[in-house]
Amino acid sequence: MTTLLDKVAGFSSFRALLVGDFMLDEIVHGDVGRLSPDAPVPVLHAQREERSPGGAAHVANCLKALGGEVICCGVVGDDESGRRLKASMEKAGLKTDGLIVDDQRPTTVKRSLVGLAQHRHPQKMFRLDFESREPLASEHEAALIVMIESQLDQVDVVCIEDYHKGVCTPRVCAAVMAAAKSAGKEVLVDPALLEDYGKYRGATTITPNRTEAELATGGADSPAEAATKLSTQLECEAVILTLDKDGAMVMARGESPVIVPTEARAVYDVTGAGDVVIAALTAARANGMDWVDSTRFANAAAGLEVAFFGTRPIPLAEVQRELLRREKPGADKVRNDEELAVELAVHRQADHRIVLTNGCFDVIHAGHVAYLRDAKNQGDVLVVGINVDEQVHAMKGEGRPVYALEDRMAILSELACVDYVIAFSEPTSHRLIESVMPDLFVKGGDYSPEEINEYELVKQLGIDCRVLAHRPGLGSTDVVEHLRRT
Repeated sequence: MTTLLDKVAGFSSFRALLVGDFMLDEIVHGDVGRLSPDAPVPVLHAQREERSPGGAAHVANCLKALGGEVICCGVVGDDESGRRLKASMEKAGLKTDGLIVDDQRPTTVKRSLVGLAQHRHPQKMFRLDFESREPLASEHEAALIVMIESQLDQVDVVCIEDYHKGVCTPRVCAAVMAAAKSAGKEVLVDPALLEDYGKYRGATTITPNRTEAELATGGADSPAEAATKLSTQLECEAVILTLDKDGAMVMARGESPVIVPTEARAVYDVTGAGDVVIAALTAARANGMDWVDSTRFANAAAGLEVAFFGTRPIPLAEVQRELLRREKPGADKVRNDEELAVELAVHRQADHRIVLTNGCFDVIHAGHVAYLRDAKNQGDVLVVGINVDEQVHAMKGEGRPVYALEDRMAILSELACVDYVIAFSEPTSHRLIESVMPDLFVKGGDYSPEEINEYELVKQLGIDCRVLAHRPGLGSTDVVEHLRRT
């Protein structure tokens, strides 16, 4: 049976055209220790500022994190904020040639003031919005449409991120729908909070949240009724209604609604969750997933977003790891090649140092434990490769291994210093090293690194190699012989 994780493991890069309201997010951090003497308001002693792409620009970063190449089409002002926004997007690898400069409107900026309440807890105190909600002037609409139409043949999918800041006008949206239909491209829409969704007619799918859907349908009695109304009115192939902590509802044309549940989180901050949802749906559809699986994928990505205060792009490897956790609940530390690759990719993104060692680990004793503890101390993550039974027998002789592979892996999994256990069937660990690609390869003994069988390979691959001293005492063979004599 092909699982969702299997499908996601087969993801390839994709190209997306993103149309929408591109913004600059600013956060002013400081300390709040007193009230103003001239008004009953707290005084923020500003100490530092942060700037990051927001709105559709954050969606673009989310698409990039999921493996997308993103062409951005929208409008910025002829101001310092617009230049900062474009520079930050270009630094992230996003294409900004489609951002038209309009000297009659400001770049949309969301500036949040965050203070340490009583010098302890950061808390958002206020937000300042610099923006225009006026529809684009006709000449800028025309220029944006030309830009969009000229890019369509270069992409796999189209995404509209509408914050109702005047860019996604009915004329622009209609042009996107018509051009995408002619080019055979799907259009996914994250709509604004509006009473009338008429301008989105012809989209492949639309992804309102519960509040947006209720407003756009005049207060539907249920999510299913709202999804049905929107599907009929907008002629969508599917409506995906996000329901916050209740998950999402998928209403595909001609099918019954499907609820995709979410998981409870210790931290629950929905900021940016909608951006992650539309980006993940876009990535999934670009990779050929059906609507339910696309929503399950987006649900997993959004769950990681809400477990984090603020906003951040969710990398594909992190979503894969989350799917692995969901599909193998309560899993121990044993992994196969594909599962381990998913998890190590997440560790690498966090700049964790990965250590690999290998051995038979038959009849585990105090020397093994001390060695593995020392190996873990060389880095952040310890992967232990373990020989299969046939190889142990070939190396150790008759009566070995004492414990079968499954038992040896189970014992190793109980050691706190061991993060992952993986079996390998080859006589040497050459293939295992190439598969794991650790930062450090360690062995135990009283010889030099140059005497290790795999030394030439690790040297060629640029992997550090280290020999850790054995703890004095009985080895596994000595233990077995002692038991046989007694």
